[in-house]
Amino acid sequence: LRKLIHLLQATDDPLIQEQALITLSNSAAFSVNQEIIRNLDGLSVIGGLLSDCVPKVKEKALNALNNLSMNIKNQEEIQAYITQVCRNIESAPLNSDLQLAGLRLLTNMSVTNDYHHKMINSIPCFLHLLSEGTERTQVQVLKVLVNLSANPGMTRHLLRAQV
Repeated sequence: LRKLIHLLQATDDPLIQEQALITLSNSAAFSVNQEIIRNLDGLSVIGGLLSDCVPKVKEKALNALNNLSMNIKNQEEIQAYITQVCRNIESAPLNSDLQLAGLRLLTNMSVTNDYHHKMINSIPCFLHLLSEGTERTQVQVLKVLVNLSANPGMTRHLLRAQV
């Protein structure tokens, strides 16, 4: 895991980055690896790739963070990237794998009320995706919206959103 994280830092080759991210994502299926990746500063390395210009690299980074977000301590660090994830969702092509990967991560990050406030500005985007997206996109958006709607503090923001 240390070598994979170092490889992500040392290369600009998108194909190598994608493969390293896929391997880290698969490794994150095990809770012990989730902690190791966090302790090796892997979350910030992966999170830094969310601003990469290659959509496939962003998508794989989102997938890795999604798997890593199953750990509460990891969520505390990943929450710093929610605004960037929302921007990626808004700027991604409609119904793209990149958009879906971002929505899956937000679904996990919105299970508790802790980070809902970081998603408020994206509610109009979510509602737009709900009306314009394919069924796959709609299902992912609905998961995020259901999580947000479970928080009474979000009611006003959900009802006032301009679409």
